[in-house]
Amino acid sequence: MFHKEGHKIIIITLIFVVGCFLLADTYIGQAWLRTVIMIGLLLVLILILQFFRNPKRHSVIDDKHVLSPVDGKVVVIEEVFEKEYFKEKRLQVSVFMSPLNVHVTRYPISGNVIFSKYHPGKYLVAWHPKASEENERTTVVVENETYGKVLHRQIAGALAKRIVNYAKLNNKAIQGQDSGFIKFGSRVDLFLPLDTKIKVKLNQKVSGGETVIAEKG
Repeated sequence: MFHKEGHKIIIITLIFVVGCFLLADTYIGQAWLRTVIMIGLLLVLILILQFFRNPKRHSVIDDKHVLSPVDGKVVVIEEVFEKEYFKEKRLQVSVFMSPLNVHVTRYPISGNVIFSKYHPGKYLVAWHPKASEENERTTVVVENETYGKVLHRQIAGALAKRIVNYAKLNNKAIQGQDSGFIKFGSRVDLFLPLDTKIKVKLNQKVSGGETVIAEKG
């Protein structure tokens, strides 16, 4: 299954690859060169298909748990001052996605969307200290009675040129369902209450919509 954000790109890439195959078969007489070109084109198509894959996830809905919003590796666990929405100290957990990871962003908790904002910006590498404040990004806050308020922020990386955000103000969020999509590499930051019990470690690989990042303290 492929994500809807990739349908147009996949079709265009497929047409391009097929067209190049036909041209190579017609105009390139050297068999070795024709083979190299065809293999290269197939690799491009495979990479595009892999990037936009959207595997089914089995999210266990639990209002006491915060699920990872994305696939990737935990690169930050620290107490910080969140200045955009909370304007107070929070626990930050950041997950970095390589271009090979699934790039669907999923709601970490169920509840009501009480804040959703897009920020245009730069395209610093995702692990840059200022990426969360200066890069293209979206900030979404979901609230429920059990856990309270959880903020997740999609941050564009050096390759990402478009962030898609489905979260609209007053929408009903369902834990594990699609919240957005980031095209071509990036990271997502979570900002959690200080009494949260973190259930992951630095450099741990996590799965969006399945791995428990934290639980209610």
